[in-house]
Amino acid sequence: MELTEIQNMAKTMRHKILEISHVCNQSAHLGGGLSMVEIMAVLYGRILRYKPNNPRWENRDRFILSKGHGVLGYFSAMLVSGVIDEETYKTFKTNESDLIAHPVMNLDLGIESSNGSLGHGLSMGIGIALAAKKKQRDFNVYVYMGDGECNEGSVWEAVMSAAQLGLDNLTAIVDYNKLQSDGDARQIIDFADFAGKFKSFGWDVKEIDGHEIAQVVDAFESPREPSRPRVLVAHTIKGKGVSFMENNNEWHHNRLTKANYELALAELGLSLEGTGV
Repeated sequence: MELTEIQNMAKTMRHKILEISHVCNQSAHLGGGLSMVEIMAVLYGRILRYKPNNPRWENRDRFILSKGHGVLGYFSAMLVSGVIDEETYKTFKTNESDLIAHPVMNLDLGIESSNGSLGHGLSMGIGIALAAKKKQRDFNVYVYMGDGECNEGSVWEAVMSAAQLGLDNLTAIVDYNKLQSDGDARQIIDFADFAGKFKSFGWDVKEIDGHEIAQVVDAFESPREPSRPRVLVAHTIKGKGVSFMENNNEWHHNRLTKANYELALAELGLSLEGTGV
């Protein structure tokens, strides 16, 4: 996809996130899903190798959503890219649905891992990337993490291991929106210099604006340093795209009323007319 197509994909994803959050008539993790949109649009629109009609294709790239509460950013990307269909997407948070508040592993739907308890995705990604190396397979592994998640010690054990193992087929993305469920991430544990810490452990580091699509594309597509895992430290805004949600931690997990839904749609240049809601 070209950059303008990815931008359009991101706008559609935001619309679909808001729509399903309203339709499900329950609280949903809106803030952390909206902060991911541009990066997920780049991944599913340009970077990942996958076949929508063959989700078990052996040579597919593997994507792991470690910050499981960002699932709306994940499912909307899968919808817009054709990995899941509209009927499946509409089942979000309904009885017996495969699409709930956190991802549940289902390879037939293109969901590579279950995640909800934080701090596990990078370790799983390392195992898959190492197996690919040992089996001489050429797929890549992408792990999407939260900044609050990086409070977990298991993350830093994994960071050290990935560099030691020389996993240049592994890319981590840190969604550095600086908020977590309990508040300001920097007041809970201040990492100060995420990029510097990864670099000190031997990673190839790219620090970017996670909402600037051209920067995101360049970071993914720039030449890799041999035998080093890569991390994108992406500065993002929680609730991005909806002014009353941006940097407002009340929208980490909240219910989208009809009135707020209409306000949010208006900010995207959309209306209820024609949405079927």
